[in-house]
Amino acid sequence: MSSSHQIPPVAEIEALRGHTFKGGQYRIEPWENFLLTGCTGAELMGNALAHPIALFHMPIMGAGTSIAEMFALGQAESDLSIKIESYDWEFLQSLRESVTYDIAASITSAERHTNTQGQTYDRIQFCFEVSQGQQLVARSTITWHYTRNTL
Repeated sequence: MSSSHQIPPVAEIEALRGHTFKGGQYRIEPWENFLLTGCTGAELMGNALAHPIALFHMPIMGAGTSIAEMFALGQAESDLSIKIESYDWEFLQSLRESVTYDIAASITSAERHTNTQGQTYDRIQFCFEVSQGQQLVARSTITWHYTRNTL
């Protein structure tokens, strides 16, 4: 079976660098923190502290995007063609329940690579910044490989 999916031109991938997302706001509700914390097997931390696991989804949703849009921007061949290089989280302050955070996001890197086995992939890095007022609270940098079927 041959694939009818074409590898996107490298210029289209490189043009993603600097793309900014709509941005917006996100508020971690107490019930959401309760559920997320419970899913990790941990106990609530008290003082309205939110579990750090919220940094997986909160910046993406708050930036006005989705995993599906991130896949589409990089022209993923399928849901299975994405490989995770890294999720880098920086916490400058603790996340808290019932606080409205401003979210800004952009694509900071987009480039084509070939690994030592000769397989082509596009490495795309997304940066999400979580702020309260003018104060940066946290940053999530997500780097994915969009594998390409070159057969």
